Amino acid sequence: MSDVATGQGGSGFRLPSLREIGDTLRSGDIALAIGVMSILVVLILPLPPVLLDFALAISIITSVLILMTALFIHKPLEFSVFPTVLLMSTMLRLSLNLASTRLILSHGHEGPSAAGHVIEAFGNFVMGGNFVIGIIVFTILVIVNFVVITKGSGRIAEVAARFNLDAMPGKQMAIDADLSAGLIDEKEARARRKGLEDESSFFGAMDGASKFVRGDAIAGLLVVFINIIGGIIIGIAQQGISFAEAGRTYTLLTVGDGLVTQIPALIVSTAAGLLVSKAGLSEAADKVLLRQLSGYPKALGMSSAVMVAIGLLPGIPMLPFLLLGGGAGALAWIVDKRAKDEVQVAAATTAAAAAAPAEEPISAALKIDDLKIELGYALLPLVNSPDGSDRLTEQIKALRRSLAMDMGFVMPAVRILDNVQLDANTYVIKIKEVEGGSGRVWPGQYMAMDPMGGQVNLPGMHTTEPTFGLPATWIDAGLKEEAAVKGYTVVDAATVLATHLTEQLKANISELLSYAEVQKLLRELPKEQAELVKEIVPGQITVTGIQRVLQLLLTERISIRDLGTILEGIADALSFTRSPNVLVEHVRTRLARQICAQYTTAAGHLPLIALSARWEQAFAESIVGQGDDRQLAMQPSRLSEFITLVRERFEEAARMGEAPVLVTSPGIRPFVRSIVERFRSQTPVLSQSEIHPRARLRTVGSI
Repeated sequence: MSDVATGQGGSGFRLPSLREIGDTLRSGDIALAIGVMSILVVLILPLPPVLLDFALAISIITSVLILMTALFIHKPLEFSVFPTVLLMSTMLRLSLNLASTRLILSHGHEGPSAAGHVIEAFGNFVMGGNFVIGIIVFTILVIVNFVVITKGSGRIAEVAARFNLDAMPGKQMAIDADLSAGLIDEKEARARRKGLEDESSFFGAMDGASKFVRGDAIAGLLVVFINIIGGIIIGIAQQGISFAEAGRTYTLLTVGDGLVTQIPALIVSTAAGLLVSKAGLSEAADKVLLRQLSGYPKALGMSSAVMVAIGLLPGIPMLPFLLLGGGAGALAWIVDKRAKDEVQVAAATTAAAAAAPAEEPISAALKIDDLKIELGYALLPLVNSPDGSDRLTEQIKALRRSLAMDMGFVMPAVRILDNVQLDANTYVIKIKEVEGGSGRVWPGQYMAMDPMGGQVNLPGMHTTEPTFGLPATWIDAGLKEEAAVKGYTVVDAATVLATHLTEQLKANISELLSYAEVQKLLRELPKEQAELVKEIVPGQITVTGIQRVLQLLLTERISIRDLGTILEGIADALSFTRSPNVLVEHVRTRLARQICAQYTTAAGHLPLIALSARWEQAFAESIVGQGDDRQLAMQPSRLSEFITLVRERFEEAARMGEAPVLVTSPGIRPFVRSIVERFRSQTPVLSQSEIHPRARLRTVGSI
């Protein structure tokens, strides 16, 4: 026997085994393809009555399954495959319509069972021996399906798709804002964006899928009309039966066929309406209906009174209305009693919790808050005012978002709590449990300051502005407009505190960049830049080393938002140094454009004060040591002279309305900066290599 015949051998044809056939059929995509092809085959080939009964049963149970799924899901997107299911169920019903039409027109003269027993049973049960009743019932079902349910669900899907598309930009902006504020991470943001895309696609598909049901209803009407007219003509002209017999037989079969088809169509249409109308729900429909319809005892009580009143009207059957009215009244009493009991239980639980607070574990005392604001009792209205506003908290949220955009990482959350040991109007800002600044503010009053630095000429309490130490005066709210007219700067108490917090954050920002935050920044890098991190970490530099470089940049208020460029600079400099200070100087050269743009004025020029050749040489000669051990060893008298000159030049520039930078040679910049930061911490010191070639320079002085 040949290899082909036996199914064995090397390269010949081999019949698949039963196990292989079973594995193929168990594959989901193959099974789906076979199902779709079966529907198309039914459109072409005749179907025996037995198989038609089986297929009609499948259509009915499928429609019921679709309805139950749409009823019990929590969100519409949990049934996102519904448009595809709707198309396939519609195609199944249309193919069965065609198969039954073929049987009715071919064998209708043989009797009511010519198209199967399912169609015969539906026809006899609904019509009750009168085909006129069957036609009327079928017509009403089609009208309900086509005019009411299908049209309404299609309109809901259309409006939902339109509103969802219009709202998408705002939702995406909200996701980006939460991501920038640190409320969510990048993974959560991607999940939310994916949800928005899926929701938009789903409602758009539902808008188009509703047309399937409408077309199915129209096709059902046409099929019924064709079957009745065509059947009567065939029965009289070809089969030789009487008009009455032909009308009764073919009408019975046609109406039975229409009912078997339209009932599943009505069920699926109802499921579509339920699905698109669940857009505002977040749980199963049964729970929502029960909670919302029975959640208002007054509504149930009024309904009970109306039903009892209707039952007492003359001629109205009393029993059903009184029973329903009594049931609604009893339900209203039960719901009201249950709500009152829940309130009492909640109050008792709260009181018990307040009376016996849980003992805090000792380890909780070791936790350190990165940022904390302690308030005296008179400042509590700043965070919990009687009108419900929370101005201080909102300003802190805006501050964290602004600093995240400016400096490149999200600040830790700020903890606000009261401290009875403080004076009533005093606040204290603590960074890592160490006091960074304090001040006194008066809620309900306004702080007025003269932009020129003079004393405010208004009645009030004279004080010193806590952030910059300028003369200021607390005035009543009635003098606010007068102070504004005189050109004074007027701010409320929450703004004073938020401004003080801003400056404290900027002054200590490097301490807030923790190891965990650096790891988070590295994890969220784009894929291309993440490859660079893998190349240098940990082989050439540790995460701690990168953290130190970033902290040194933040110390001089250089944004680390362009983390990709910073990492490229670090990778480039690692070939000749491991010193964080040298790495920072190299990175600053890479950030020349950013640094110059940071200090460029609104007029487009970079004001600068240059260090003279004499001081350049003096600093260069005072540097001792080699490599990473270099230190500045300048005589105290020379340092005092340098400090005096710097103060004079920058004060002169300030009187001219300029805020210049101090420019030195690259070799001595770190040492000049170490001196300047002791008495003018906000004065930027740039090296000549950090001046971008396209920057427009303006020299306002020299030292």
